[in-house]
Amino acid sequence: MTISDAMPQLWASHLRTPAAGKAVAAPQFLGPENSLEFRVGPEHGPAEAMRRSHRFAAMVLPALLAALPGAEAAAESVLAVLTELVDVTARHQASVDLAGRISCDGSHVMLTVGEADQPLPEPEEEPGLYLVYRLADGLGQYRGDEGGHVTWVSVPVGPNGR
Repeated sequence: MTISDAMPQLWASHLRTPAAGKAVAAPQFLGPENSLEFRVGPEHGPAEAMRRSHRFAAMVLPALLAALPGAEAAAESVLAVLTELVDVTARHQASVDLAGRISCDGSHVMLTVGEADQPLPEPEEEPGLYLVYRLADGLGQYRGDEGGHVTWVSVPVGPNGR
């Protein structure tokens, strides 16, 4: 499945921005209303994977972060981090598809992107990772189902965000 196929109609019904003047409480749990998954197929190279994942995230982040103060700034930070993670992972891809997940608990956006055929390189090797380290308050990797490295990043949002 590619990103263009990754947003079923069910998700669209859960990702509506609030009507003007209506307050919405911050999400209190993870569920279909505040987490999304995407997948970029093997027919797309690293540059196209970055474009597709960025475009998808830019489309859904406003609704995912709608209840948070500073949602626009938070979305910019999340998009910057996601773009860098997809770039590194797509160039060192271990799995057939590049998969990602974006979820929000009201104070952080958790991004996971995988699977890479190596641990995350140092920022000296991949300068874009300096941005990731600056914007994230947590970062790590774990072994994915296909034997590669899945990278997770926690980006603070809301009043305590950067």
